[in-house]
Amino acid sequence: MPHLLQGVLAVAHTPFTDRDEIDPVALKRSVDWAFGVGADGIGTGMVSETLRLTGDERVALAQMLVEFAADRGPVFAAVGAESTKQALAFAVAAERAGCAAVMAVPPLTTRLGEAQLVDHFRAIADGTGIPVIVQDASGYVGQSIPVGACVKLLQRYGPDKVLFKPEGAPNGPALSALRDATDGAAWIFEGSGGIFLIDSFRRGIAGTMPGMDLLDGVVAVWKALQRGDEDAAYRVYFPLCAIVALELQAGLDGFLAVEKHLMVKRGLFPSALRRRPYGYELDAETADEVDRLFERMQHALAERP
Repeated sequence: MPHLLQGVLAVAHTPFTDRDEIDPVALKRSVDWAFGVGADGIGTGMVSETLRLTGDERVALAQMLVEFAADRGPVFAAVGAESTKQALAFAVAAERAGCAAVMAVPPLTTRLGEAQLVDHFRAIADGTGIPVIVQDASGYVGQSIPVGACVKLLQRYGPDKVLFKPEGAPNGPALSALRDATDGAAWIFEGSGGIFLIDSFRRGIAGTMPGMDLLDGVVAVWKALQRGDEDAAYRVYFPLCAIVALELQAGLDGFLAVEKHLMVKRGLFPSALRRRPYGYELDAETADEVDRLFERMQHALAERP
């Protein structure tokens, strides 16, 4: 049911050991921290480096998140893959692991027409008994999903089964277009890392799916918006979105480099190791600016009521 998926749903980063294996100790530490600072749920997404994991690792990661979440909130799993058969297999495995929902982007290596996109997501929806979050991540990777395809999926399955995470540019108008095309029936999440959060909130989102690196800030902004305290929301939002702006300059690799840098700074991960190959390294000057902005965000959090 969609009401199980709402509010701030944290997307977990995948910590790696020096042997390039998933570090379960660091992962559990980050999950405990996420729920401790107010996450309503947790799951995997593009910044979990799912597309760089082996098939066995993706299944194991979902299983670990369900175990570590320990019923403190719903767990969702990213199941996007290059074939419908792969995506469905990951979705079935996630459901068996106890996930409350799955999230899928379209295949990245081929461009599909609207009818083919609908068929792809229908196969995932028909093959599982849990909700499917249709993710358009075209703002930084892959192809966009036409609003028409989303409308057809919603009409067929209803808002309890099919949910949406539109991240195609321009984000705000894309979100509103989906909202308006479905007469407000679509259950919509945003995933901008926080940089569009206030604008998205005003457009009627059900929740947000940020990475963990700025999670305490995103939770604070979300709660301030819910209670109508715009001064508190903007006080935390300004340094938060300035950090995300630095992440955006290098696409997905930029997000990962900065986010893992901050996970180490928080003491949650022992290292900022990422799965290779990647095309961006965090330089010292950018890291220094991220650190300055992070301190400003922490000061703003300390000032909030």
